[in-house]
Amino acid sequence: MKANPYSANCPTRQILDRVGDKWAVLILLLLRFEALRFNQLRRGIEGISQKMLSQVLKSLERDGLVKRRAIATVPVTVEYSITPLGKTLAAAVDSLRDWAEANLKDVLAAQRRYDAQQHAKAA
Repeated sequence: MKANPYSANCPTRQILDRVGDKWAVLILLLLRFEALRFNQLRRGIEGISQKMLSQVLKSLERDGLVKRRAIATVPVTVEYSITPLGKTLAAAVDSLRDWAEANLKDVLAAQRRYDAQQHAKAA
């Protein structure tokens, strides 16, 4: 049976949910080039809480996109790296980032036009 992402029970939706999660995307993009420790990731992504970072890293690890490695130090150091599967997703997501950067001005202009129209209707 072929996957149908429009069906509520389709497993493809779980993967699309991951791609649609801004924190997961930002983590994958940061890990593309080097392994990072937890606090390096937290400092690298403004606005993410410690709890949210921990939850998203666990989800990415469960999905096989990120690998967690504990290093025997005092205290224990934990390092995260992207897996080969994660690299394929990061490459696809990076294209979306490129699109967002290239079209940012047009999207912001469209939002301003829309907001002005809505304001005029309300007045």
